[in-house]
Amino acid sequence: MQGEKTRARHAALMHQMAETLGADLDRAEMRGALPPEAREEMLLACTGCADPTGCAHWLARNAKAETGPDYCRNTDILHRLAAE
Repeated sequence: MQGEKTRARHAALMHQMAETLGADLDRAEMRGALPPEAREEMLLACTGCADPTGCAHWLARNAKAETGPDYCRNTDILHRLAAE
């Protein structure tokens, strides 16, 4: 089981990645495009990332981007949500 500190760090990274790629997770959830369990799965995928520090550095260099880093486990769903 993951600690709250790890979950909080990755939740923040995931939210920032969503914003950087133009996806609004809260809005997607409210309109039914992102079920709550899918959002939880995204967070679990993010906590499995081997390079959260690299992700934070990437996010610091990219305020807006069309494509996420190759190692991001949520890039596909974030692109889909941004396009909707």
